[in-house]
Amino acid sequence: MEKIKRTKIIDVLKREDYGTTVNVKGWVRTKRGSKAVNFIALNDGSTIKNVQIVADVTKFDEEMLKQITTGACLSVNGELVQSIGSGQAVEIQAKEIEVLGLCGNDYPMQKKGQSFEFMRQHAHMRLRTNTFGAIMRIRHNMAMAIHTFFHERGFFYFHTPIITASDCEGAGEMFQVTTMNLYDLKKDENGSIIYDDDFFGKMTSLTVSGQLEGELGATALGQIYTFGPTFRAENSNTPRHLAEFWMIEPEIAFMDQTELMDLEEEFIKYCVRWALEHCQDDLEFLNKMIDKGLIDRLKSVVDTEFVRLTYTEGIKILEEAIASGKKKFEFPISWGGDLASEHERYLVEEHFKKPVIMTDYPREIKAFYMKTNEDGKTMQGTDVLFPQIGEIIGGSVREEDYDKLMHEIEVRNIPMKDMWWYLDTRKFGSCPHAGFGLGFERLILFVTGMQNIRDVIPFPRTPKTAEF
Repeated sequence: MEKIKRTKIIDVLKREDYGTTVNVKGWVRTKRGSKAVNFIALNDGSTIKNVQIVADVTKFDEEMLKQITTGACLSVNGELVQSIGSGQAVEIQAKEIEVLGLCGNDYPMQKKGQSFEFMRQHAHMRLRTNTFGAIMRIRHNMAMAIHTFFHERGFFYFHTPIITASDCEGAGEMFQVTTMNLYDLKKDENGSIIYDDDFFGKMTSLTVSGQLEGELGATALGQIYTFGPTFRAENSNTPRHLAEFWMIEPEIAFMDQTELMDLEEEFIKYCVRWALEHCQDDLEFLNKMIDKGLIDRLKSVVDTEFVRLTYTEGIKILEEAIASGKKKFEFPISWGGDLASEHERYLVEEHFKKPVIMTDYPREIKAFYMKTNEDGKTMQGTDVLFPQIGEIIGGSVREEDYDKLMHEIEVRNIPMKDMWWYLDTRKFGSCPHAGFGLGFERLILFVTGMQNIRDVIPFPRTPKTAEF
């Protein structure tokens, strides 16, 4: 086969230099035709769109053409011509075809209309489908949007540790990291594990959040953001939970609650706008095949001003909806209780019909590090609630006063012996500061219209599932 430099399919489809010989490589999506001509849809992952290869059957070996099946990998040299059929502007009249990789009848992704549950069982192959190709390209673009947003605003990308001795949320649902033989653990007289011989000499875990270390960065560099994997050993088999997921966590010195809400709204709109501008083909495909209201919903987020609502006001609206018979909820409503996703979605999708930033939550349901309001009962949280998702961002002003922070730690019985370094930020040049956390996969859920968080990460980690 003549050696010609490969052109990506996304670039081939834009060309108009008809008559030129080009080389494309990729995987067969479909093959159809007659005894005279074969039409092969080829895709290389660079775009949702396929390039059509037209092969005159009389010019190719019959046995080689039989090897061209769904999933097979090909290299094709051919003439770029204007397409006669509808659906594409150009196609390639094949001159030479080489089968780089055969694909048998047991290829799991060759049938149309497979369920997402089936595809999760074959997550190593589902990436080749149109749907998951679109999702992964959008995922890449959202990562680029995030880095660009913060870079343009003078934030510094700050790498926080994945292995840690601290539990940011105080929930204790952490994966342990150890080099010890689990069947030969040393224990003291109380039955507690002795870690003296372990790699770090103490109990360590995979991080649940980079926030606490991020606060150290903010008190030195002014404004930072983290973007990396986090881990929760939470036995939650729901469409909204993963054991391994990615988090974006900016921390900003000298920022108050109003400024934090402004940043949250600006950030989320920037990401959605980026998707609309850079992922048009993939969004159009998902809008057609997965969620027919997707693009309109994305545009509405960019074009609308988010509602700013206190928790107390939100509870009142929910209680009035129940009292009037307008709405029934599965979970009860009362001041002081955590809002369920159904409550958050009612406020966003039915009552206001736009995103909501909810503020000033009861102390008892929020983390120890949040700043307490003057009423002594509520904390300066700033959570962003979205249609289809519920909470997409969790943020707050952080408590900068050492004595107040210590009081909160003691009242909640949080083990702080390994967190002296965090308290030092409140002892040495403490400053007002704030930040938020965005679960990356929840953003991807919203932007793609997918319904299950396991379908927006390449290889999901969930209870009893750590395949691939």
